[in-house]
Amino acid sequence: MELIEIIVKFALIAIIFGVSLLIAMYSTYAERKFASFFQDRIGPDRAGPWGMFQPLADGGKLFFKEEIIPTDANTFLFVLGPSLAMLTACMTSAVIPWGTYITIFDTKVDLQVADINIGILYVFGVVSLGVYGMMIGGWASNNKFALLGAIRAASQNISYEIAMGLSIIAVVMVTGSLSLKDMAVWQGNHVWMVVCQPLGFVIFLICAFAETNRAPFDLPECETELVGGYHTEYSSMKLGFFLFAEYINMFISSAILATLYFGGYTFPFMNDLGLSQNTMSVLGIVFLFAKIFFFIFLFMWVRWTIPRFRYDQLMRLGWQALIPLAIINIIITGIVIIFVG
Repeated sequence: MELIEIIVKFALIAIIFGVSLLIAMYSTYAERKFASFFQDRIGPDRAGPWGMFQPLADGGKLFFKEEIIPTDANTFLFVLGPSLAMLTACMTSAVIPWGTYITIFDTKVDLQVADINIGILYVFGVVSLGVYGMMIGGWASNNKFALLGAIRAASQNISYEIAMGLSIIAVVMVTGSLSLKDMAVWQGNHVWMVVCQPLGFVIFLICAFAETNRAPFDLPECETELVGGYHTEYSSMKLGFFLFAEYINMFISSAILATLYFGGYTFPFMNDLGLSQNTMSVLGIVFLFAKIFFFIFLFMWVRWTIPRFRYDQLMRLGWQALIPLAIINIIITGIVIIFVG
């Protein structure tokens, strides 16, 4: 790899990392505004016009707040937990195709950090590691409520990863590839996957809510039972890392949903409009982020609309409903491929 290509890759990584943090930061502001709308309140309105500086104020508060580590906690693991949660949240974006490529001064810039042929497996591998951050943080706190929250998070993530993985198998069967870019290209040449896999999309969407610990699947941090769940003992920026990781995971989950089932950066008639490559790539990025913002809004809408499950209901839904439905979806997909082609 030439030096210019290495520099371009590092620049792309920095841009994606910065955009992820920015969207995660202002997702907290958007969530408060949506919540206030749903509940007929005003929401943030003091810090800056329309309260738009509220995320900066919150970040400053967390950054300068006193850092407390419990006396009986395992200090190394206590710090490792939120660090691991934040790291795995940011690593997932490496294989997401944000567009095709843009030509800048005769240099071709690929809008995907790493186009590996097992991209979706990489996503599942990194997401699986994310639960270790919550588990380690809850255990290292030496607090029974934090430990219970960590156990809930681990069992919940493991349970719903199975159904999520099975729902993806049907997408792989249709596209014939594990690469996220190939999946987006296939949808651009044929039809959005949500048309072919409506049941798989619903299963994946429900599992995405559970994987990100969003309501109604927020049992690991249920304040009415566990005070604060796995991050009960955390303060300052270590608590901020846990909270930021949740919003980054929500952003990445929305990007994966848009890529797997809504064509990613592709849009209708993109190959028939006679646009230049750069224009088409920029429009593709705009369409992808429009889809992502729609799913982020959906995450927030559901949170402030549907009440929290009981834990037995949560586990029953994962094991007795979603997994059998995902298996049935695979069987139906296989039959259609065999007889229809």
